[in-house]
Amino acid sequence: MITGELEWTQIRNNIHPFPLFLRLALFGIAMGLLEAIVVVYLRELYFPAGFRFPLQFIPEKMLRLETLREICTIVMLLALSAVAAKTFISRFSVFLFTFGVWDIFYYVFLKALLGWPDSLLTWDVLFLIPVAWLAPVPAPLITSFTMIGLALLYAFLYQRYGTVRFDRPAWLLMALGVIILFFTFIWASASIVIQGGFYRDLAGLAHNSAFQAAISSFVPVEFHWGLFGFGEALILASGALAYRKTSAGR
Repeated sequence: MITGELEWTQIRNNIHPFPLFLRLALFGIAMGLLEAIVVVYLRELYFPAGFRFPLQFIPEKMLRLETLREICTIVMLLALSAVAAKTFISRFSVFLFTFGVWDIFYYVFLKALLGWPDSLLTWDVLFLIPVAWLAPVPAPLITSFTMIGLALLYAFLYQRYGTVRFDRPAWLLMALGVIILFFTFIWASASIVIQGGFYRDLAGLAHNSAFQAAISSFVPVEFHWGLFGFGEALILASGALAYRKTSAGR
């Protein structure tokens, strides 16, 4: 059995853990606003008529900068987790919570600043690594609320039982659920890459004219909600298993 204890910096000072989440929420909200402002600039430059599919292919240099920016956001969250918490599970919880708040408020501020998305059925580009992640807006929002819920669950378990018990099945369920969600998000882009044979030169996609033509005519229609729901269910099951193991152990 793998056991992790949420040993927050605040707990070492005998302070309740939930004020930490309030501070993390402020960080996540500010981060969401910052990213929304960057996207406002990008859309003004490359999508002045509005962001919609099929997408205009942005220059290779800007695409690489966008990829670098995305990597930096993950590094920022990992660094915050390392500073705010002491053990793996606690850092994992900080990462989940802050990521979820950041993503939710990113869409809140986009709606406030641009009036976008037009509806809950609007598709968005979520990430670009290793290929574009595409999904209707509710999908990343559901994932974000799940991340926040799990983080709060782990904090509650520590507060009540002094530990969070994760056994191997719980980790496997979570890992499998995350993998399924990942493939759900990249399904559309990966299909273009595989069917067009572009996988033979992934590093050169940014300046591949045939790939640019394929992207510029692509309009996503079908999202695999069933597969997405299955992945979400596995992740929630991992949280339920952790709760059962922790409460039963006490």
